[in-house]
Amino acid sequence: MKLERVLQYAQTLLKSVVLDGDIAVDATAGNGHDTLFLAQLVGDEGFVYSFDVQKQAVDATLHRLLDNGLEHRALILNTGHENIAQHVTKPVAGAIFNLGYLPGGNHSIVTKSNTTVTAIGSLLKLLKVGGMIVLVVYHGHEGGKEERDEVIRFVSDLPQKYVHVLRYEFINQKNDPPFIIALEKVKELPTTTA
Repeated sequence: MKLERVLQYAQTLLKSVVLDGDIAVDATAGNGHDTLFLAQLVGDEGFVYSFDVQKQAVDATLHRLLDNGLEHRALILNTGHENIAQHVTKPVAGAIFNLGYLPGGNHSIVTKSNTTVTAIGSLLKLLKVGGMIVLVVYHGHEGGKEERDEVIRFVSDLPQKYVHVLRYEFINQKNDPPFIIALEKVKELPTTTA
């Protein structure tokens, strides 16, 4: 067995929890790769909600789905992930975030810790027991380290009785390599948590 790269491992984690007929969330649509991957996992009976503040990302994601004939399995919303709870009401099996900026897009438009933490909190409430939130943390850009630190602080304080939190990273790579934080819901959270 070989160590999986960060993006491979993110998909491995999601494959373990998102099944045919499930609801999944791509909290940062970006260029649509994760939305497409989730749409393939959920099948025709499932559904993906995909969020992005940039019209360029929404369009790219829609085109990727259309190219693969899977546009009927997803709704791409041109709004921030902090608004997940306004659009998703059914239990979620899995969710993914790619924190940072849109590859090939405007590098000054980045995810922010306040909206990311709000979105994580909303998803934890929606997440099925056994479900998982995967965050791919890119932190080499301006503001990235602040978001990284705030997200780590938030997830580190989640009670282990309800949520298991994993950090997966290569520690000898240079130039702020991305890493994964995965949250697995092991028990229904009390209404005062998250």
